[in-house]
This record gives sequence, C-alpha cells and structure tokens, in this order.
Amino acid sequence: MKAIMVSGYGGADALKLTESEPVPKPGTGQVLLKIHAAGVNFVDIYQRRGTYAVNLPFIPGLEASGQVEAVGENVTLVRPGDRAAYTGHLGSYSQYTVIEAEKLIPIPESMTFEEGAAFPLQGITAHYLIHEFSKPKPGGTVLVHAAAGGVGLLLVQWAKHLGAEVIGTVSTEEKAKVAKEAGADHVVLYSRQAFAGEVKRITNGRGADLVLDGVGKSTFDADMDAVAVRGHIVIYGAASGPADKISPNALMPKSISLSGGSSANFIATREDLLRRSKDVLDAIRAGWLKLRIDRVLPLEEAAQAHKVLEGRQSMGKIILKTA
Repeated sequence: MKAIMVSGYGGADALKLTESEPVPKPGTGQVLLKIHAAGVNFVDIYQRRGTYAVNLPFIPGLEASGQVEAVGENVTLVRPGDRAAYTGHLGSYSQYTVIEAEKLIPIPESMTFEEGAAFPLQGITAHYLIHEFSKPKPGGTVLVHAAAGGVGLLLVQWAKHLGAEVIGTVSTEEKAKVAKEAGADHVVLYSRQAFAGEVKRITNGRGADLVLDGVGKSTFDADMDAVAVRGHIVIYGAASGPADKISPNALMPKSISLSGGSSANFIATREDLLRRSKDVLDAIRAGWLKLRIDRVLPLEEAAQAHKVLEGRQSMGKIILKTA
C-alpha cells in the first residue's frame, strides 16, 4: 500500500512516499479502514518537526475518512462497508489504517469523503472551544485569530450563530473577505494594524470577552491587552510558535482567565466523541455551519500540503486524496 513515512524530524521534505508498506490486519476490537481522504492539520507539522515527539519512523496524519474493509474479533459497532471518519489516531497519510472501532464516527451517505476528512478534528475543536470555557452569547464579543483558517472559519460561524459580535484577525485582504463571508463583523489585518488597539476601538475600550488563539507566539502578548476585564483567553495551538511565558500574577489586574485546550481531552470517551461530532454534523446538515475545503491534493503531494499550511497560504481545509 502507499503511505507517507517520516524517518527523521525536519522540514516538509522529510515526508517520503513509500509503496512497500503491507496492508495491516485488524486485531480484537479493531477495524481495517480503507482511507479515501486525510485531513492536514498543524499538529501534523508539529510532529514532523519533532515539536511533538513521536516514535520514528511513523506515518503522519491524525484525521481521515473512508470505508470499513474488515473487522476484528468482538467488533459490533461497525461492519464492512460502513462509511466512517476519525480523529486522534496516527497514520492517516496512507491508503489503509487499523483503528479501534470505538474511535470511528459514522458519516452520512450525503457527505463526501473529502468533507468527512474535513470536519472531525477542526469541527470538534471548534465545538469544545465554543462550549467549554466561556460560551459566547448575544451582546458579547469574541476575538478569533486566524479567522480564515480551518478552525477559525468554524469558530466565526459558531460564535455568530450564538449571537456574539465576532472580530477576526487575518494576514491578507483575500483572507479578510473569506472571514467576512463566514460572518465576522470586523476583520483586522495584523500585518497592518495592532489588533489589540483595533479590538478596543471596536468595543469602545471594553475589549473582547473571549479570545480564541491558535497562533501563539505572535499574538498572545497582545491578547492580554485585547481581552476585557474578567475576560477569557483560550490557547489551543502554536502556529507561530509557543507563546512566551507569563507570570500568573499578570492575570490579576483585569481578572483574566486563561485556559489551554487540546481536543484529545474533550473526546476521551466514545460518548463525548459521538456527542460532539453529532453536534457538528447536525450543524452542517442544518446549513448554518459550512466547511470550506481550500484544496485537495494527491497523497504524493503531502510535502506541498505542509508547505502551503506552514506558509499560511490556505483558507480552510487542506485534504490529501488517498484513494
């Protein structure tokens, strides 16, 4: 089978195609999933670089959709032919993977495999960020960094659906247009403006009630200025690198709450996985939450997919077509 292998940490060129990997066999409680599409995420880049260490060599990718081809012993949740997606399981840059049946998310016939690979990680991330810390409400203000990215676009739509005023930050005019189309009330180009000052101007000096930051190093210091008194900042990524350290006492003057988020902690049980994914799929089905797929590339072009994502040249989701 074809798969992308990483034998040593490094740049995007560390992603090498191999056609010599054998098709794995499912064990007890597992299924063999024929992967049709894989989602590309920043966590894949962190693992490729070695920022998040994994055992070498490895097949990257934590998200995919496809069709169950075979099941192991004691599997009753799915059967061969079922369509499913998953997140949080290493090895999606491949034509096949073996995965525990309880980690699969059923996907409807109306959903393409590309859409099936686009929603799990980013949709579930958006779900917990919106619901678990300081749920947006009418009259409140939410600041979304990288508002034209895969997670950012979903956050913009979800916060607007709940009635909040949404301010997005982006790097280009083209991305600003996309963020506004998704529902952002205001968009700040942080390449041209200091976003904290703009947030305070827009909110008449009050600041944002909730700041959702997947960028990290280049944004976090200004988050502390942009957030409102008794506001909440959630860090869930580090696209520009890890944020600088701060003293906990720095939170005191404005009574700021600061949280860190990782999706794995919010789908640790099958109940949580199905509950959150159902909410995302229901929102997509209802039409108010829309997926944006930036591009679909063949598996062989995984290195190019990483370069596009690292270079912040995408708007929405990048998908690798594996079948």
